[in-house]
Amino acid sequence: MEGKFMKKNILTIAMAILIGASLMACGSKADNTNSKADSSSEVSADAKKVGVLQYVQHPALDKANEGFVAALEEAGIEVDIEQQNAGGEQSAAQTIANKLVNDKKDLILAIATPAAQAVAGATTDIPVVITAVTDPAASGLVESNDAPGGNVTGSSDLTPVADQIELLTKLLPEAKNVGILYCTAEANSKLQAEMAMDALKEKGLTGVEYTVSSSNEIQTVVESMVGKVDAIYVPTDNVIAAGMTTVAMIATTEHKIPIIGAEAAHVENGALATYGIDYFEVGKLAGEQAVEILNGKSPADIPIAYLPKDKCKLTINEEVAKELGIDTSSISMQ
Repeated sequence: MEGKFMKKNILTIAMAILIGASLMACGSKADNTNSKADSSSEVSADAKKVGVLQYVQHPALDKANEGFVAALEEAGIEVDIEQQNAGGEQSAAQTIANKLVNDKKDLILAIATPAAQAVAGATTDIPVVITAVTDPAASGLVESNDAPGGNVTGSSDLTPVADQIELLTKLLPEAKNVGILYCTAEANSKLQAEMAMDALKEKGLTGVEYTVSSSNEIQTVVESMVGKVDAIYVPTDNVIAAGMTTVAMIATTEHKIPIIGAEAAHVENGALATYGIDYFEVGKLAGEQAVEILNGKSPADIPIAYLPKDKCKLTINEEVAKELGIDTSSISMQ
């Protein structure tokens, strides 16, 4: 009997310890939740409520987001920023846009064309600032790029396409056939592809469009280019940017096909080179516009902003150049 009594006591004590530990864990979670609430309550009631909808996560759009926030911080405006990402899904972008509008934000930033279209379609009252959109007027977001005329303005990520094709000819003088890779779901990518086709024609080169409708098609489409193109040109396309490592692995690493990108993140992820814009600076332009709007100016009176050409940068992936046996020492865009 005594042995059974001792076992029962030990079991009771063990259960008590477990229950106590469980309660402590619950208490710890509650403390963390309260800590977050306290942190958010540090923003005063007078802070401007800003919603941010980024279409998908990749380095270029991340930089634009950072530049926007930096401009607000430099201006000293107190803001309560809600960051949202649609994960590259248009339906998610629409849902988030509606939520930000229903939350009655003082201003909404939309990063990339699909996000911009979702937000612009959700409100005609709340000021909307867009960024990383190549041609806002052609995308139906504003009446004109010089005079937006409504509740939408922002900054364009139009790149110097002709200069990028010029760079291609300098780095790859033997190239004759160039594949232009982009996603058909993005209207601004189509615009850049047309610009690239014109620039290639002026150089006496042949351009061929290779398109995907989603990221699932990237591998198959890039593989179909092997043996048909001497180089690949990639515009500022969100789907291709997110899958750039795959493009580079198949084209360059496996088949020695060089890629000329439209911005630095392309080069960081395996493209040979670019002469492109700085997305942090593009986002910062949008942030500066947001400051004007939060201080009382109407978006209708703020023209679409473009990064000056002297802010464009030559970026070369020297490891890729070495792998391809390309001498970059004399390359300049001056």
